[in-house]
Amino acid sequence: MEKLNDLEVQAKLVEVPDWKLIDEKWIERKYRFLEFLNGVEFVQSVANVSEEANHHPFISIDYKVVTLKITSWHAKGLTLLDFEMARKFEDLFKQIKKG
Repeated sequence: MEKLNDLEVQAKLVEVPDWKLIDEKWIERKYRFLEFLNGVEFVQSVANVSEEANHHPFISIDYKVVTLKITSWHAKGLTLLDFEMARKFEDLFKQIKKG
């Protein structure tokens, strides 16, 4: 996939408002959970979706907060795939939050 330009990145960020642009080449989001194991369940779901897409985020678990950070190494920046993955992660979060 092709690297998005700055205007394209800004337009895509509107679609995933809880994600933040970091160093102009990453997007990052912190997810808060009521229970530690809910965060672990979320990480397992993220891992499964990421493996299917062969596009993996950096994942950090800090007790009840899970941080995801994603970029496209081959493009040396952000691509449409990064934002597609962010939307999938948002859907996973909503499912776990409801459960």
